[in-house]
Amino acid sequence: MPHGGAPIITILGEQVAPGPLRRDLIPTCSRWRNDPVVARTMAYVAGPVTLEERAAWFERASCDSAAIRFAVSVRHFWQAIGITNLHGIDGHHGTAEFVLMIGEADARGQGLGTETTRLMLAYAFSSLRLHNVVLRVSEYNHAGIRAYQKAGFREFGRRQQCHCFCRPPLGRGLHAVPGQRVHRRRP
Repeated sequence: MPHGGAPIITILGEQVAPGPLRRDLIPTCSRWRNDPVVARTMAYVAGPVTLEERAAWFERASCDSAAIRFAVSVRHFWQAIGITNLHGIDGHHGTAEFVLMIGEADARGQGLGTETTRLMLAYAFSSLRLHNVVLRVSEYNHAGIRAYQKAGFREFGRRQQCHCFCRPPLGRGLHAVPGQRVHRRRP
């Protein structure tokens, strides 16, 4: 942490405080990314990553003007517990894709993912003036789906057999933010 104190905070919630994703968190993010429990819930799984690969990702991600990435810290003791981002930000169309990873096992199941999702959606709609935020989630990520739905996401479609992690391929639910009309073709 910079100067041994609290991290830089961009958004302040009751329990969590997202702030800039920092270089000193690369080893921690690498550990989270390689955790099999976390990896099975990720939409983009390409296998384990080395510390060098994660550092190279950080450098590329730092230059991506269509993405905003945050470290998620718990306010009570300012420990980073995960990362979240909005990527594929399209200001012209007012859209982006949301990603959240709660990496610390003891931080899961406490409502921190739900609060982080709510804060990020408020940031997306208020600060970035987006109109639609989507996410992709593996259908067997039950805890993630519950958190996303509590925060306001609604399912609007499913892709079949598009994500496989040590099991037969499973579909992935695709969610959108409420308030956005989804026009479905009638058969």
